[in-house]
Amino acid sequence: MTMLYGNDERHQLAKYMSTPTSSFTELLAEHHPGALPWSHASGSQPGSAMPHGTTIITLRFADGIVMAGDRQVTSGTTIAYRYGEKVYAADNSSVVGVAGTAALAFEMAKLFQVELLHYEKIEGVELSLQGKANKLAGMVRGNLEMAMQGLTVVPLYAGYDADSGIGRIYSYDPAGGLTEEFKGYHSIGSGSIFALGSLKKLHDVGLDEQAAVTVALEALYDAAEGDTATMGPDLARGIYPIVHVVTADGGRALTDAETETFARGIVERRQSAPDGPRAIIES
Repeated sequence: MTMLYGNDERHQLAKYMSTPTSSFTELLAEHHPGALPWSHASGSQPGSAMPHGTTIITLRFADGIVMAGDRQVTSGTTIAYRYGEKVYAADNSSVVGVAGTAALAFEMAKLFQVELLHYEKIEGVELSLQGKANKLAGMVRGNLEMAMQGLTVVPLYAGYDADSGIGRIYSYDPAGGLTEEFKGYHSIGSGSIFALGSLKKLHDVGLDEQAAVTVALEALYDAAEGDTATMGPDLARGIYPIVHVVTADGGRALTDAETETFARGIVERRQSAPDGPRAIIES
């Protein structure tokens, strides 16, 4: 089938094909800036009134990384909805979690997925893990004007680095500042202060996958106990955290059935030990 283009269409197509950048975000900014998630906010809309996603946890274990996020999205002191998805597979070897203004955060995570795919299609090679982390930093920086209005998005990025053979974790500030977390774990969101305290006592880089998932969910449970915006496992409704695991073999999301098994085990153990597991004290 022959497609006929007018002069305007041919001119627009030529501009798309001749763009000097391999960045999908920069391509949108040049030709369709209104399609970017951070282009829609009005300065008159207070950020505190918007639905927010909260706690994300990630940790390194012997074979890679685990990232987990609760499902609750809040608007002030009200639960906006209980089925939020805050953790996404960025590609086959990395995962991104987002906290902050929910609508913008979810859009940024999905745009980041497209950004990595677009780069690989245009350049014919995959970015290094550090390069992907830098890409995400640029996207966070692009949201700075809206962050100044209170519409903040803060991601947490982690993946398996084939060059070094370990999992690596990257955190960001609202201005796009990038930090690699060498301690092997990190958490963002309103419940992060409680999650970090739990991770500090329970985390070990030598954990196997099952133990690492358990530690991540224990930390989320502790975050939910201390932070009203963080949701624990809801056994009655069958709502459980989203958990992703990334190793040298690639990434995968745990099924609800798998996560339920971990969650029910934690809840049962908390019945007899409400404060959770204790760290081993070495003399």
